[in-house]
Amino acid sequence: MWIKNVPIKGRYVTLSPLAMEHVDALREAVQDGEYWRLWYANVPKPEQMEGYVADAISGAEKGNIAYVVINNQNQQIVGTTRYYHVDSDNRRAAIGYTWYANSACRTAINTEAKLLLLENLFVDCNAIAVEFRTHLLNHTSRGAIERLDAKLDGILRSHQIMKDGSLRDTAVYSIIASEWPAVRNNLQHKLTLRV
Repeated sequence: MWIKNVPIKGRYVTLSPLAMEHVDALREAVQDGEYWRLWYANVPKPEQMEGYVADAISGAEKGNIAYVVINNQNQQIVGTTRYYHVDSDNRRAAIGYTWYANSACRTAINTEAKLLLLENLFVDCNAIAVEFRTHLLNHTSRGAIERLDAKLDGILRSHQIMKDGSLRDTAVYSIIASEWPAVRNNLQHKLTLRV
């Protein structure tokens, strides 16, 4: 496989390959903030967590690697993230399906998780580009992606049917390999400001 399904450890977080044993901890994490109530987000309800995890694990067979995000300070699972739309032939992947317990938001956790994921792709996997996708109206997610210095590639109109039946316009962003050094420096700087 182009992306190895192994843990990635940083100072603040460890990204550990998602397993069924993580379901209970993720059920607890998702209740902190109840982000599944946001109509434009794809965050699972607590009772949907087992199926969510099982689906994510089956995606690993296609090279889509899902992780639990573990806070290194207290070893608590605070959310999940993954690589998807993995295209090894073109050395390209998307990062997404990211959600956190509210207590982990606005901390070093997401910053370092993105740094680790991007570094793994650009350094270890020699990626050409990394993509991020989100609902056009998910301004929180779009702001977080833009703070990574990802560039807006465009909007896919009426791209997906949402669980409520509405049509999702998807904002597509990317970071290309030549931009990685500046993105890395920016993320590392943001981490020093959080200490």
